[in-house]
Amino acid sequence: MSLEWWVVKQGSILNFTWNPPETRGSSPLFLALSILTYLSLTLLLSILPLPAIPPRLLKPIAALHNLILLLLSLLMALGCALTLLTHTPHLRWALCIPPNTKPTGPLFFWAYIFYLSKFLEFLDTLLILLSRSMKRLSFLHVYHHATVPLMCYLWLHSSQSLFPIALLTNASVHVIMYAYYFLCALGIPPSWKRAVTHCQILQFLFSFAVSALMLHHHFFGPGCSGISAWCFNALFNASLLALFLHFHLNSYATTTNKHKHS
Repeated sequence: MSLEWWVVKQGSILNFTWNPPETRGSSPLFLALSILTYLSLTLLLSILPLPAIPPRLLKPIAALHNLILLLLSLLMALGCALTLLTHTPHLRWALCIPPNTKPTGPLFFWAYIFYLSKFLEFLDTLLILLSRSMKRLSFLHVYHHATVPLMCYLWLHSSQSLFPIALLTNASVHVIMYAYYFLCALGIPPSWKRAVTHCQILQFLFSFAVSALMLHHHFFGPGCSGISAWCFNALFNASLLALFLHFHLNSYATTTNKHKHS
């Protein structure tokens, strides 16, 4: 069987339909309770004086977690790319999904898997809390993890235009990011930590550039689906870009100053 069959034409993928509340995890109540539980436990565990778990016990768990997310991100990027190339009516769907398009088929299947993966990523925060490395538990980290599931829910709920490109670029960046964290957990941190942040920033800049193309199709064509959800997505991306730039300036300016005075 070909790779295309496994990630596009397999029955459960080809016939997928996002159908709340029958689809698992698709109810607004599930989404709201998941995010509230994440925020509550993060606050509670950051306050409680929990003993740090020894690295010899925590690092194998972290390595496995990061490896799973690395492979899952690679699979999602591959599945989305092959779907766009082989199964969408027109490649323009990557930018502009026609109005009244129902969330069915392989493109929305991979959006659904991406949505579910965001709950798995909550474990990133738990691993930080268990290691007691509280410097890594930034507002950016918690804000990002708590809000992305809502963004992905809106992708599916509204058949939002531009989500295929967002999924493809984000999953690709996550392959690089989780590869970095996987190697760190193995005790062999690579030298390209800064490149991870640069890729994340470039991802947001690219999203704004392709948004201009999508808006052109929307206003000068028959329209694009999910524009209201896209507005939320755009505002969220703008806030993340500002936070990532602030993190970049603070982190690497400090490092540069240390090198100058050493």
